Amino acid sequence: MSIIGVGIDVAEIDRFEAALQRTPALADRLFLQSELLLPSGERRGIASLAARFAAKEALAKALGAPPGLLWTDAEVFVEDSGRPRLRVTGTVAARAAELGVQSWHVSLSHDAGVASAVVVAEG
Repeated sequence: MSIIGVGIDVAEIDRFEAALQRTPALADRLFLQSELLLPSGERRGIASLAARFAAKEALAKALGAPPGLLWTDAEVFVEDSGRPRLRVTGTVAARAAELGVQSWHVSLSHDAGVASAVVVAEG
């Protein structure tokens, strides 16, 4: 296996929250319902959403930031173990296949008002 791409991104949590409040439909353009809601059905916290957004930005960078990727074609989820993972479909899966991506590695963090993510595409 070899590294095909690496992406990193940060998001100011307060700024991200303000954008979601200013444009309520934005959340549905960025996230799947499974990302917006906790298993209990409650809305996921803003820091967690900001980290997921940073992961989607980092994913796009790992793929070379081509135009036409849809935000909802990438899902950030957490395994029962607590490990964050990516599930890709549609435009994102097509670009990943074009580059030969076979697996993803993702790390999420949020602290001191900033959410961050790193994504490694491996093929």
